[in-house]
Amino acid sequence: MNKLFALTKNTFVETLRQPVYAVIIIASLLLIFISPSITMYTMTDDNKLLRELGLSTLFLSSLFIAIFAASGAVAEEIDNKTITTVLSKPVQRPIFIIAKFLGVAVSVLLAHYICTIALLMAIRHGVMEAEYITRDWTVIAVAAGGVTLTLLLSAFLNYVYDWKFTSTAIVLLALFGTLCITFLFFIDKQWQFNPAQNRINTFDIYASILLFFAVLIILAIAVALSVRFNILITLSCCVGIFLLGLISNWVFEEAAQSSILAKIGYFIVPNLQLFWISDAIYDESNVPGIYVLRTGLYSVCYTLAVLGISIAAFQRRQVG
Repeated sequence: MNKLFALTKNTFVETLRQPVYAVIIIASLLLIFISPSITMYTMTDDNKLLRELGLSTLFLSSLFIAIFAASGAVAEEIDNKTITTVLSKPVQRPIFIIAKFLGVAVSVLLAHYICTIALLMAIRHGVMEAEYITRDWTVIAVAAGGVTLTLLLSAFLNYVYDWKFTSTAIVLLALFGTLCITFLFFIDKQWQFNPAQNRINTFDIYASILLFFAVLIILAIAVALSVRFNILITLSCCVGIFLLGLISNWVFEEAAQSSILAKIGYFIVPNLQLFWISDAIYDESNVPGIYVLRTGLYSVCYTLAVLGISIAAFQRRQVG
């Protein structure tokens, strides 16, 4: 367990220090924060479009972080031969794969959590659909204060203690973001204590959790592919599986009644449509908690199966 924890921690820190990690988070936050301004032209469903655009941004940002980080954590170490240093120690290959997966998963969870907080703030602000609707200065002030404190404290820690600025800022952003969204949960638009009007609902939280379950599946697939292939092939295959998983029902389900190959494809390809609940936004239907639990169980089982394949493939991989 000590080896597993040490490798997981090292992978997590290395992922946080990758430039692409910070770039994807910053780009996602900017898109989420300006989304209330670019979704005000649907005439009737502005706030519904805001939710869908925010969830799409959240999904894609976590997806690309998972793919790039997984490829860098496994494939690059094999290509650079740095993996021989780790495996020359008494570290079993299954421990190495599991630690890499967990380290990247924690880093993806951190980025997903930060972007989820930003999405909840954007939904709380809402779209100004009419002239009489004013800006929610509570959200704007709290968000600006959290970002400012993050930047100032990160710069201070970098200057005094030589802590890496980007990784420190990301961790502090998650901390201050938690404080900000907690404050907004209780304080309304008029700076009054009014939790009933906070516009934060369980649907958005459930949607975020479901998207993270989907990203875990793609992450496990990325780890499995990076054991044998480089980052370009891994990225291409993961994007292909992602797109195929979103239309799995349409491609395989109907043909599975008459074709054994379609039935095999239906069970092998991850059904990512289960995790994408944007249709419920426009139908204004609720998502029960039991659905989240069942879908999470599907994600865990699929992830464990893919990790088992990863370990089996890595056992015979030449790394010297």
